[in-house]
Amino acid sequence: MESIQSALKQWTKDNKLEQRLHDARKALLADPLVNKALENVSATDEILDQGLIKLYEFQNERQNCENCPGLVACPNMMKGYHPEIILTRRVIDLEYHSCSLKKKEEDARKQRQLIKSLYVPKDILDAKFEKLDRDQDREEASRKALAFAVNAMPGSDGQGLYFYGRFGVGKTHLMGAVANELRDRNIESYIVYTPDFFREMKQSIGDGTFQEKIDMVKRAQVLILDDIGAETISGWIRDDVLGAILQHRMLEKLPTLFTSNYDYDELEEHLAYSERGGIEELKAKRIMERIKHFTTFVTVEGANRRSR
Repeated sequence: MESIQSALKQWTKDNKLEQRLHDARKALLADPLVNKALENVSATDEILDQGLIKLYEFQNERQNCENCPGLVACPNMMKGYHPEIILTRRVIDLEYHSCSLKKKEEDARKQRQLIKSLYVPKDILDAKFEKLDRDQDREEASRKALAFAVNAMPGSDGQGLYFYGRFGVGKTHLMGAVANELRDRNIESYIVYTPDFFREMKQSIGDGTFQEKIDMVKRAQVLILDDIGAETISGWIRDDVLGAILQHRMLEKLPTLFTSNYDYDELEEHLAYSERGGIEELKAKRIMERIKHFTTFVTVEGANRRSR
């Protein structure tokens, strides 16, 4: 469409300027898109004359929308937005709103942000219940995982799950499926590979990010601690990191899920040892009491899928 500026230059050279202006105004106001938009705007002829530039802008942008080439190729001044005509203090103006494609993109982005992760492979984040291997060995674990995902109520019920099993039986994939089911319910989850997370927490003391990182994990609606027990334990990690996280989540009734190669007793024994070689059974027992009280123990059976 010929730009307004170029049209005005042409009109100033034309002896029939008034007639051309009149015809252009008439054609603009007769445009079905403009005409329909003006139905709910109480505008006098004077207001319309003063707002012709805005009306031309509206016409051009909405014609682009009518012939939408897709969000990526959107030619509008604000990609993914369409204008609406409004009247402000007797002056025609435009108000821009996101179109359906832009809203869909924004919803998808928000959905992606509902699953946060640290050190977790991408294929885990893509796991879905309908794509999991269907075998009798994992039937009970899959059923309990799905039941949790569809019934979880963070803030009202802090009960989580503790998935115990040998290497490679699919515990982490189950957690990925849980996270995706929660996302579909607009519930935020945070999947953390525990050994690397604890290692990073040590490093964060030096760069000043410790509190920010631990708060992010503490406050997640649903927290998944993957492979707990695989880390090298220390009294500080056990008491000031893991203990602080679990205490906050217990008080706020935020569910925590665990995967581990250790059962409850084996994990308690692991937590009792410190890197200095000492044994602190009482402190380990305190941590385990929180874990036992707020999780249901689930055994994950099956063959080692990593050896295939």
